[in-house]
Amino acid sequence: MTYRDHTKKIRIGDRVIGGGSPVLIQSMTNTPTEDVAATVAQILRLEEAGCEIIRCTCPTAEAAAAIGKIRKQIHIPLVADIHFDYRMAILAMENGADKIRINPGNIGGQEKIREVVRCAKERQIPIRVGVNSGSMEKEILAKYGGVTPEGLVESALDKVRMVENAAMTRSSSASNPPMS
Repeated sequence: MTYRDHTKKIRIGDRVIGGGSPVLIQSMTNTPTEDVAATVAQILRLEEAGCEIIRCTCPTAEAAAAIGKIRKQIHIPLVADIHFDYRMAILAMENGADKIRINPGNIGGQEKIREVVRCAKERQIPIRVGVNSGSMEKEILAKYGGVTPEGLVESALDKVRMVENAAMTRSSSASNPPMS
């Protein structure tokens, strides 16, 4: 048995990751998501090449609203990649995203994270917590003398705790959204 066999299974649309499930191929579009025709064409080419999960960025309301139109024309789960504006996460979920990817450190505080988690719980949509060198806290950068693997891990664990706390402090009767 490997470490992968001991992880939680997460459903993304009609696919499952974790818990010993086969590794799935994921890619990300590089078209403007609001350009539905170009984004769908790119996703269909990626599907043909073996892609099993697709991620699209949603920096605007137009891009988040396009998720629904795109979703109807593709055959693989769609992940909405969100930065800076929690409302785009909610709009993408309302429009059919199968999963969202957020960086809790750059979407504007605990109350906004709670709103994203509430929406994900209602729809049973998993949340992927992302962290990168551009979003690391100044304190962590100073502590580790710059961007380091240890600093990224500390930042990521902090962000996961933020989402978990948001999930536990809501009075919603829905279960916690799966994390991936």
